[in-house]
Amino acid sequence: MSIEDDIVAAARGWIGTPYRHQASRAGVGSDCLGLVRGVWREVMGCEPEAVPAYSNDWSEPQGIETLWAAGRRNLQPAAPGAPGPGEVILFRMREGAVAKHLGIVSAGAPQPRFIHAYSGHGVVESALTRPWARRIVARFTFPDRP
Repeated sequence: MSIEDDIVAAARGWIGTPYRHQASRAGVGSDCLGLVRGVWREVMGCEPEAVPAYSNDWSEPQGIETLWAAGRRNLQPAAPGAPGPGEVILFRMREGAVAKHLGIVSAGAPQPRFIHAYSGHGVVESALTRPWARRIVARFTFPDRP
């Protein structure tokens, strides 16, 4: 299996996990960052950096792109084009706000889908519809395995 297949399979294993802010444990609780962290642990091993405590508003009051910066530090930029399976996608939920939602692409075109932890829903697989796609501000791939 490819690393992309492993990432999607690992992410699908988290579906049904309840939403819990700052959590990262399959079947117990996770937020969107926790999902990506957990998939990283399953596919890559130890997490690349410690994650400090964070609030629900992330860095909005300061206007700091915390998740985007972490993505650039620990992941690779995705190739131009449509999102593909295994990519980590970063969303800006409101125009002018910091990007603070993550997902993992589970299926590419023609019917793209992604897995994410969503408040009030837990970890789910959703269609990557036009309203979601227009919120994507960055796409990343996992680095090569050690």
